[in-house]
Amino acid sequence: MNRSKLLAVITGAISIILAIAYLIIAQLLDFRGEMLPAPQSQLPQSPMAVAQILIESHPAHIPEPVNDPTLK
Repeated sequence: MNRSKLLAVITGAISIILAIAYLIIAQLLDFRGEMLPAPQSQLPQSPMAVAQILIESHPAHIPEPVNDPTLK
C-alpha cells in the first residue's frame, strides 16, 4: 500500500472514531434528563431594579446632580 492510500485509511479511521465518540457523548448528555431553565425567582424583574441595587450597594460612587440651567 502506498503512502497516500495509508494516509487516507488512517484519516478515515480517525473520522469514524470521532463520529462514534460524538454520538456516545450526545447520548450520555441526553440521558441526564429534562433541561430546566434557571429559576427566575431570585432575579430582579426590571433594569431599574438592577440600577436600584447598584445605587444602594455603592452610594459613594454616585455623583451629585448638577442644577445648571444651561444644560437644558
